[in-house]
Amino acid sequence: MSVKIERGLFKFDSIDYHAVLCVPLDADVKEIRKRYLKIARRLHPDSCVSASAEEKQLASELLSKLVNPAYEKLSQERTRTEYMIVLSQMGKRLVQESASIDLSTDAARQLAGSPNLEQLYRSAIMKIAETQYDSLSKAIQIIAYVSELNLVYLMRTAGKKFEKVMPPPPTSNNNTAIKSENTQAQHSQTNVTKEDAGIANYLRRAQELMTKNQFAQARVELQDAIKLAPNNSRCHSLIGVVYLKQNQTTMAKVHFDRALQLDPNDQMASEGKRKLEQLLGQKSGTAIKSTSPTQTNKQPEKSGGGLFGGLFGGKKK
Repeated sequence: MSVKIERGLFKFDSIDYHAVLCVPLDADVKEIRKRYLKIARRLHPDSCVSASAEEKQLASELLSKLVNPAYEKLSQERTRTEYMIVLSQMGKRLVQESASIDLSTDAARQLAGSPNLEQLYRSAIMKIAETQYDSLSKAIQIIAYVSELNLVYLMRTAGKKFEKVMPPPPTSNNNTAIKSENTQAQHSQTNVTKEDAGIANYLRRAQELMTKNQFAQARVELQDAIKLAPNNSRCHSLIGVVYLKQNQTTMAKVHFDRALQLDPNDQMASEGKRKLEQLLGQKSGTAIKSTSPTQTNKQPEKSGGGLFGGLFGGKKK
């Protein structure tokens, strides 16, 4: 099977593993595994007993050449982190270069101009996932379709404003989509209020766990918060602290950078990044390892009071 996709992220010499599995770009390991198992059951030879020899061969190739490699890349923390850093850099580069992106689908054009980016993106991905591999002959086209949505989402979260997006043709389906989007906008204030309350609960529980040095449990709370509000800088700065406490410096840096991208005045993210740089400097041998007699008598540096000081002080667990 020859796979050649020239749309979405594939157009920029990148393999869009998220599009292959049809999961959002910020999907966690649990979500990725659940989705992979569903696709694998669909494409496994035992599930294709009534299919033709040609369909069985296509299913086998899709599974071995696309689906399995995508899962291997996204299910391992190290490889997923490296891949997400590459995607983040790509999104920033495309925005900085003001790259002209030709969007070939109505869904991508709607996503480019929609004020409800998060909601529209996730609902689109979930809808496509329901039937992604029902027609094996169209699987590659659907992967390309999803990748174009991923490209738009990646660029918009990096700061891109699509000012000249051609409106979709006035078909009945598109009119339905526009009406649905308008209904969502009318209820946006109610949704935001509910979302803010939910996030506050996650953050409160996470902060309580962090003050008790229960960082693994706090991390779970914050991952759920980020799924609910991926553009909340507070969520990213707090989970950055958790990763830092657990000596997972790469993930700490990813979330501190994201927090500062969302809010350059995020004090916790700034302090966390400074602590991280100090830690990395000590590991590389650039920090001063010896202390003079006068230094040993100096009072410890204050890192601030309240919760902020408490999170960066104390012992690691």
